Amino acid sequence: MRMMNSEDELIYGEAELEEDDAQTLYEHFRMEVDRGQEPLRIDRYLADHLPHVTRNRIQQAADAGFIHVGNRPVKSNYKVRPGDVVTLMMDRPHYDTTIEPEDIPIDVVYEDDQLMVINKEAGMVVHPGVGNFHGTLVNAIAWHLRELPTYDPNDPSVGLVHRIDKDTSGLLVVAKTPEAKTHLGKQFFDHDTHRTYNALVWGHFTEDEGRIEGNIGRDPRDRQRMAVFAPDSEVGKPAVTHWRVMERYGYTTLVECRLETGRTHQIRAHMKHIGHPLFCDERYGGTEILRGERSSTYKAFVQNCFKLCPRQMLHARTLGFVHPVTGQQMDFTSELPADMAAVIDKWRIYIKGNTNNTL
Repeated sequence: MRMMNSEDELIYGEAELEEDDAQTLYEHFRMEVDRGQEPLRIDRYLADHLPHVTRNRIQQAADAGFIHVGNRPVKSNYKVRPGDVVTLMMDRPHYDTTIEPEDIPIDVVYEDDQLMVINKEAGMVVHPGVGNFHGTLVNAIAWHLRELPTYDPNDPSVGLVHRIDKDTSGLLVVAKTPEAKTHLGKQFFDHDTHRTYNALVWGHFTEDEGRIEGNIGRDPRDRQRMAVFAPDSEVGKPAVTHWRVMERYGYTTLVECRLETGRTHQIRAHMKHIGHPLFCDERYGGTEILRGERSSTYKAFVQNCFKLCPRQMLHARTLGFVHPVTGQQMDFTSELPADMAAVIDKWRIYIKGNTNNTL
């Protein structure tokens, strides 16, 4: 195999896979398949030859139309042949993805020589990507650990073990050593971690708890959004979310969500799928007034809530895992951020003053 650039763009960032690819594409790397190569799925071929890139990341790039053979995009099941020229074509010119430390305050709730747990504020991008190559949580972590000689923010064997969306707040774990990341990563892969989220969603639930199962994959009508497909389909990846009602406010409900899997936008897509989009989640329809009265007073009340918390109302509240060295169970809880708490308080006051609401 002959490689003529780097695979960095497959390693760093997630946003590039959410951009609309119906535009000019730019070549980011190129490789030629060796003579004598037996037919092999391209996702497996690339995973074998790019040691720092996961097969899942390669499949995502293929699904987004970014992996080409010759001059056309191919799917993950395309079988490479001798002489094939494989390219990664992105929707913007090549950008230096080197992560530099930046002095950005972060809320570190726990830290030792193996890991640290961070309470991320809403609005902070987790990892550099399209339009956000600076000011991310990863840049802030690099600054926080700048005096730790063994920590290289550009080494994928250390760092963030999982992610949450830009406008989602809450808890994340960072591995300082390769051994810690491997151990923690396996716990996430095996679903041995404990994670719950608090979400304010539109609508009234007649039941107190439930389970949502449905594959999650990119929405063919909107590449910046995920959609839910039948569990027995071959589209998307299996996903399961458990929900439990915490409080009811007539036209909205505060729920706790527990994840069995950790797919992109899982809670947001699953809740949209069952008719309960997250409150103020613009991408999934939550910025429309989906339940309630027609009065101007009610509409003004909802708009005021949107202004108080102009993001999807989703918070990664708890995180639990086994320490990779001590074997101790580690459990963390993060209180609701001020913007979510303010909106929830407004709904509590509203529902108490409007006991005759028709649900």
